[in-house]
Amino acid sequence: MLEDYSSKLSPQTKRAKKSLLSGEKKENLPSDYMVPIFSGRQVHVSGIADMEEERIKEAAAYIAQRNLLAREEGVTAAKQSTVSKQSTSMLRQEEGFEKSRKVAIREKAEHLSLKKTLEETEAYHKKLNEDSLLHAPEFVIKPRSHTVWEKENVKLHCSVAGWPEPRLTWYKNQVPIDVHANPGKYIIESRYGVHTLEINACDFEDTAQYRASAMNVKGELSAYASVVVKRYKGEFDETRFHAGASTLPLSFAVTPYGYASKFEIHFDDKFDVSFGREGETMSLGCRVVITPEIKHFQPEIQWYRNGAPVSPSKWVQTHWSGDRATLTFSHLNKEDEGLYTIHVRMGEYYEQYSAYVFVRDADAEIEGAPASPLDVVSLDANKDYIIISWKQPAVDGGSPILGYFIDKCEVGTDSWSQCNDTPVKFARFPVTGLIEGRSYIFRVRAVNKTGIGLPSRVSEPVAALDPAEKARLKSRPSAPWTGQIIVTEEEPTEGIVPGPPTDLSVIEATQSYVVLSWKPPRQRGHEGILYFVEKCDAGTENWQQVNMELPVKSPRFALFDLTEGKSYRFRVRCSNSAGVGEPSEATEVTMVEDKLDIPKPPSNIIPSRNTDTSVVVTWEESKDAKELVGYYIESSIVGSGKWEPCNNNPVKGTRFTCHGLTTGQSYIFRVRAVNAAGLSEYSQDSEAIEVKAAIVAPSPPYDITCLESFRDSMVLGWKQPDKTGGAEITGYYVNYREVIDGVPGRWREANIKAVSDEAYKISNLKENMVYQFQVAAMNIAGLGAPSAVSASFKCEEWTIAVPGPPHSLKYSEVRKTSLVLQWKPPIHSGRTPVTGYFTDMKEASAKEDQWRGLNEAALKNTYLRVQGLKEGVSYVFRVRAVNQAGVGKPSDLAGPVVAETRPGTKEVVVNVDDDGVISLNFECDQMAPNSEFTWSKDYVPTEESPRLEVESKGNKTKMTFKDLGMEDLGIYSCDVTDTDGIASSYLIDEEELKRLLALSQEHKFPTVPVKSELAVEILEKGQVRFWMQAEKLSGNAKVNYIFNDKEIFEGPKYKMHIDRNTGIIEMFMEKLQDEDEGTYTFQVQDGRATGHSTLVLIGDVYKKLQKEAEFQRQECIRKQGPHFAEYLSWEVTGECNVLLKCKVANIKKETHIVWYKDEREISVDEKHDFKDGICTLLITEFSKKDAGIYEVILKDDRGKDKSRLKLVDEAFKELMAEVCKTIALSATDLKIQSTVEGIRLYSFVTYYVDDLKVNWSHNGTAIKYTDRVKSGVTGEQIWLQINEPTPNDKGKYVMELFDGKTGHQKTVDLSGQAYDEAFDEFQRLKQAAIVEKNRARVVGGLPDVVTIQEGKALNLTCIVWGDPTPEVSWLKNEKLMASDEHCNLRFEAGKTAYFTISGVRTSDSGKYGLVVKNKYGSETSDFTVSVFIPEEEARKVSEERPKGNKKAK
Repeated sequence: MLEDYSSKLSPQTKRAKKSLLSGEKKENLPSDYMVPIFSGRQVHVSGIADMEEERIKEAAAYIAQRNLLAREEGVTAAKQSTVSKQSTSMLRQEEGFEKSRKVAIREKAEHLSLKKTLEETEAYHKKLNEDSLLHAPEFVIKPRSHTVWEKENVKLHCSVAGWPEPRLTWYKNQVPIDVHANPGKYIIESRYGVHTLEINACDFEDTAQYRASAMNVKGELSAYASVVVKRYKGEFDETRFHAGASTLPLSFAVTPYGYASKFEIHFDDKFDVSFGREGETMSLGCRVVITPEIKHFQPEIQWYRNGAPVSPSKWVQTHWSGDRATLTFSHLNKEDEGLYTIHVRMGEYYEQYSAYVFVRDADAEIEGAPASPLDVVSLDANKDYIIISWKQPAVDGGSPILGYFIDKCEVGTDSWSQCNDTPVKFARFPVTGLIEGRSYIFRVRAVNKTGIGLPSRVSEPVAALDPAEKARLKSRPSAPWTGQIIVTEEEPTEGIVPGPPTDLSVIEATQSYVVLSWKPPRQRGHEGILYFVEKCDAGTENWQQVNMELPVKSPRFALFDLTEGKSYRFRVRCSNSAGVGEPSEATEVTMVEDKLDIPKPPSNIIPSRNTDTSVVVTWEESKDAKELVGYYIESSIVGSGKWEPCNNNPVKGTRFTCHGLTTGQSYIFRVRAVNAAGLSEYSQDSEAIEVKAAIVAPSPPYDITCLESFRDSMVLGWKQPDKTGGAEITGYYVNYREVIDGVPGRWREANIKAVSDEAYKISNLKENMVYQFQVAAMNIAGLGAPSAVSASFKCEEWTIAVPGPPHSLKYSEVRKTSLVLQWKPPIHSGRTPVTGYFTDMKEASAKEDQWRGLNEAALKNTYLRVQGLKEGVSYVFRVRAVNQAGVGKPSDLAGPVVAETRPGTKEVVVNVDDDGVISLNFECDQMAPNSEFTWSKDYVPTEESPRLEVESKGNKTKMTFKDLGMEDLGIYSCDVTDTDGIASSYLIDEEELKRLLALSQEHKFPTVPVKSELAVEILEKGQVRFWMQAEKLSGNAKVNYIFNDKEIFEGPKYKMHIDRNTGIIEMFMEKLQDEDEGTYTFQVQDGRATGHSTLVLIGDVYKKLQKEAEFQRQECIRKQGPHFAEYLSWEVTGECNVLLKCKVANIKKETHIVWYKDEREISVDEKHDFKDGICTLLITEFSKKDAGIYEVILKDDRGKDKSRLKLVDEAFKELMAEVCKTIALSATDLKIQSTVEGIRLYSFVTYYVDDLKVNWSHNGTAIKYTDRVKSGVTGEQIWLQINEPTPNDKGKYVMELFDGKTGHQKTVDLSGQAYDEAFDEFQRLKQAAIVEKNRARVVGGLPDVVTIQEGKALNLTCIVWGDPTPEVSWLKNEKLMASDEHCNLRFEAGKTAYFTISGVRTSDSGKYGLVVKNKYGSETSDFTVSVFIPEEEARKVSEERPKGNKKAK
């Protein structure tokens, strides 16, 4: 697994790079030190390798003796010794087994060969003169650097000359390579003077610097080569990390070209000092920029609060989006207050950024109640109680805190219960009455005389268990012991009585409780034991049991209900099933009081300047303070008497930065200490201090460039420091030095007196000499650090014809779409004067080929307002000068600058006072202590202009024009020094000049501004109201009322009124008479301002007004009795009926309403009750007969009123058009119906009137009606009948209903399937009609029943019809009859059938039927014949009569 470095800060200095070389010892390094990856393999070398040591000793012997032969003999001896050692080593390794015969022969042969070679070499060198042959090593071929892909092999070759033959050793990062330490990894060969180092299966660890070191008696020489191992882009060798790189962090940085030697970490969009309130949400974040960017590798992000890592919880969450780190608080509490640090680590490099977060108290539910406590934690937990501690709040609500209430809640429930009946002052409390094994959370509330404050944040859950039991449960969970001792028959009845507890002591004592602690007895048997605590007053032996009802299970106990200030002793007994043991030794006498004293107040409170919104406060810690929790700091504006907390979470240490202060205000501070016993008294107030930014030396200037060069002098230019240190830059000092053959000399001062501009000419230089320069800025705090060394510039005469680059570029008035760019002319103007300037711009991230010019024609001014910028985009600018010879080199870049309007940006405002004085005003809320306002016209300072007067006070400035005129046209700008470019400008052109002069004239000679000119209106009773409204009137405003050039006054005819709050001026007249025609004027005077408004009422205008007034007066009279609030009108209902309606008013129960039409009363079925004030008359199916004049009359004893409505002529046509429109809108969609004659298209309407015109069209052409195609209306159905349809009748049919104004169309498509189905249905109906028409049928003539006397003749005649002529047959009792003499059956002329019986008999009675039939169908007509005998009938009658008489009796 990889080691997680996210929870600890790196102990190294930022970007510190160490390497573990030979001679360094690992134990001297910190335990968590990580060796930088690029420093080579992590090999620890305690000394020089054995072989290397032998070679060095051998070389030293050569130099000392200068005897070649002796040296060679030494070499021979060394080689023989080496061979001997190797042979001995092999013998030892092969000891225990017998060598084969082949191995022994080979070794003997090699030994003889080596001996022979040595003898030949010795003989050869005896003949040589060693002094003439010795020379130092020299590389004939040096090793070459290689870049290879991972897992490839690489070979380094070199060839060395020298005598004696040099010995060559390979090193990796200055560590000798040992081929035996990595078998198969390295292969070192030396053949025929060519030396080779082969590295197999390269990986990233092989990226290093390799050295070949050649040595002989004449010296040592080294050659270097680098090997870089690359990996394919996008790959990640996970096996490497899991296999052996366990010490590398997850952010181990590997580039596609090997190890990254350096990472740059920057923070953008950083979070600042933040202020929140309890219960709110807050998010801290910043963008992390890391260069170079490595794919698949992310930095390690860790947040800290006050130096402790922040872990995600329900209160705080962390997020990393790939380039932005965020810390979010879901519910702020005072526990969250502190210094927050984001620590970003990438490989060996890290950066961090910090800012403070302040959390204010939430608003109290009860005004004056104290704030909530904080940091509620469990100090100790066991079976019987849990000790809770907390920190006191900084705010007591205005009265001292009387104590605290502790609440508990069992985990898994939401039921809170109070643990103490009386408030406790000590910030620790043992909570008892807990259920063993249950977990609880706690909260604390503070109380003062006003009430109880809000509860604290709840604590973490804590279980009521002994620590040993908790450990046992983690390893093997089990149920907690209940404290019950159960004795069964199988258990022994005798047990061991426990002994006395030991080491009893009072571990904590306050005025509210005492906590005892002891050790269990050594003698207690194998069962659980209980403890009973006893107490007695000091000086007595009257022991009382404290916990009779609640035995103690754990060796700690908290006692309550003790008398404050009284002394006690305590002892403990043990108990089990065998009995109660002896008591322990009693404690020392303990007094019930707080043992921890409230700390003394801090002293020597010293505030010091920090920023324009913060002050650093230091103090001396409280003396003899015990268990100190921290300090609370408060601030107060001098003279206000109101103190505000600077922190809500106690801070440790004796220094704190108080943020959120008001710039320019003077504050005093005080501090008090806090521990568990309470808060100390306040310290003495500090000295007052004004909130201003501290002044420090400025940062270095930058971008040093050569503006012009002469034969013996040079002109330098540079840019002002980014940070002025809180004060104005008072000057610059320039140093220079010569550079000869690339080697710089010593620095020399170029100026003794400070230079005020960002350019300086350095004289007395040497021609054609190369120089480098440094510049340092100075303010009242001192001289700042010098700039970076400039590039090298050669001192020579410039002969170029074009001008040099402009310099001192700066930008100001930066807004989201514009800014102002300024510069100074070039020092070197070329052969001819500068005639203008060209400005270029590009986005900061754009390439060099994307510069674009901002002006086509050369600028004469040395400034330009750049427009059309994109908000949020960063830009850079440059300027080029031009003369007759051409365009010169571009200046240094100005920027980058982001186009944005910063919060709080203000603009120059023009103002014209009451005396007509015109001024430009500017206000700045972000001024530094030494900031000043600088006014310019066309960006040239206006300090000595006789036409202007400047006045500045505090953060406001005003520039006043003495006599604004044409010569004052231009751009007026105001810059604020010692700020981050705060500036604004105002353009006065000819149009603005005219506006300002007119406004000035108006202020000199003011007029009363009129909101509404004089007007007249008729009031409800015919009164006339003249009125006008001014914008505003003071209490001294006066009005004169003029009629026809004569002033009129209030009296019986005129009533006048002025409302100075609203500016309304009124005059009332009861009625207008002929003599009131004329001109009315209201003249207003309010201080110096005057105004008037005139109204002309002459001729037709006056007559119309007079008539309107008379009408309103009559209306008032009319409305004294019952009257119409709305006169009679009509509307067409959705059912196409016409509803006449009117609205009545001032109605009572006796009021009658009568309707008339054409002066004839209309009878109305229902009497109206006037409840809704609406009277209606409904006319159904409205038509021409309903035209006429309708009238409705209201009357009672107070009078009457009438309303007439003419529904004739045009009015009737308008109503009828609306009726037709409603009818047309009620039409249903066209439908298709097949009939016997053909196809019918139809639609239904609510009802039909003749005024509704119906037109039909087929495929866009009006239909011409014929006998075959007809149109008509039947009831509410409008139809089009197409008889005997043909394929030509297919298509789209449109029915248009024209209401007199608008046509309303309904369409149907009679084609395709719709036509086919309709045509088939028509054919079927037609065929059915033919069948029905021609089928055989009995037309008439036959009765249903025939009753006839026997012997009589029966003659029946029946008419039948059918085409073709039907066949006729007769049935009797469902049997076919045949004509005979008795019954004659005849059918004549194809339509008449005869049925004749000459003399009927009784046998002729029965059911008869006539059946007619042809090819289209058949029909049967039945009749019944009943034959009776007269004698039988008489007899039946006579028989029935006696029965009837008898029954009557």
